[in-house]
Amino acid sequence: MGGMSAMVKWWSRAAAAVTGATLTLVVPVHAWAASNGVADVAIEAARYRRRRSGFGLIGLLGGLCCLFVIAAIVLVIVLSSRRRRGKDDYRKG
Repeated sequence: MGGMSAMVKWWSRAAAAVTGATLTLVVPVHAWAASNGVADVAIEAARYRRRRSGFGLIGLLGGLCCLFVIAAIVLVIVLSSRRRRGKDDYRKG
């Protein structure tokens, strides 16, 4: 258990450092964007979305990628459960 507490200490220190660095960058950039008129441009861009029918090529590729990832996860689960079941059957017999 001594190694685990050292790992938790290290992880919490790393998380604190990353959080501090992120906030150091995000807060000034947010303040600059709010005072620079960038927020108005972003709002206008969000309002002026093109209304297109269908998903287009990017939507199709994204959907296929999502299906491949889900299929890979299901395949890993099925193979690991079969492998585990095979070891259990071997031990019983």
